[in-house]
Amino acid sequence: MAAAPLPMRDGVAPSYLWLPEGQWPDLLSFLLARFPDVAEASWRDRMARGEVRDGEGRVLAPDSAFRRGMRIFYYRELAAETPIPFKEEVLFMDPHLLVVDKPHFLPMIPSGRFLHETLLVRLKKQFNEAELTPIHRLDRETAGVVIFSRRQDSRGAYQSLFQQRVIEKEYEALAPHLHGRDFPFTYRSRMVEGDKFFTMKEVEGEPNSETVIDVIERRADCTLYRLLPHTGRQHQLRVHLAALGIPIINDAFYPVALPCKQDDVSAPLKLLARRIAFDDPLTGERREFFSRRSL
Repeated sequence: MAAAPLPMRDGVAPSYLWLPEGQWPDLLSFLLARFPDVAEASWRDRMARGEVRDGEGRVLAPDSAFRRGMRIFYYRELAAETPIPFKEEVLFMDPHLLVVDKPHFLPMIPSGRFLHETLLVRLKKQFNEAELTPIHRLDRETAGVVIFSRRQDSRGAYQSLFQQRVIEKEYEALAPHLHGRDFPFTYRSRMVEGDKFFTMKEVEGEPNSETVIDVIERRADCTLYRLLPHTGRQHQLRVHLAALGIPIINDAFYPVALPCKQDDVSAPLKLLARRIAFDDPLTGERREFFSRRSL
């Protein structure tokens, strides 16, 4: 893909959009229809600053023609963003990888009401690396080890490890006691998209998710579990423990999706990506990274 005609700005890379089928009298009319939450004055201001451009780098104006198939670049902006008062920690860095210990509540990438308060933008800003890309992801509510690629030419080699399921991933979770089971045991189910936005659910059918569940420590009022996911379905660990009747402590999605807590950071989800291990596809060296956080 050709280089973007706008540089990274304060850790934020430009967004882009291919113009779809349709008829609009000019580009501004399309943008107002496509992004109804963005005020007309905002688009006019961005265009006046030269921050809306086509793929060739030409500055676009409100009355620029709408052309189907054209790619436009612009910066995503938020009027206000609440700071997230938790810091990430760099665990390892080499020419190809950046391994980070992510805190609870920090989103991985920009989306919705989060832009600068995301792990990716924080790291791009800190290291001034426009190519930095997460190789895998954690939920905003989950803390722990996550790996970023620093170079596009070696990214595919590391991504393939996750696609081939040869990455060893170990999680820890605090949840109610589970009685009547011998540990460790394997839990399998078929997971599909749920009825509510951004949730998953279990249905009858061939299992497509699998987790090994073990006990690390029994405490007075809960148990510390070790979770080894053999598949990587969205919210897999949260769904599996909820289905067993032991939802992870402070889980606001499972078994019942609760009203959004917005910026309340007083009750973190008790789920931690404790460990990741793999054989480096470039060097053959054994890599193993541990979170320094605890539940």
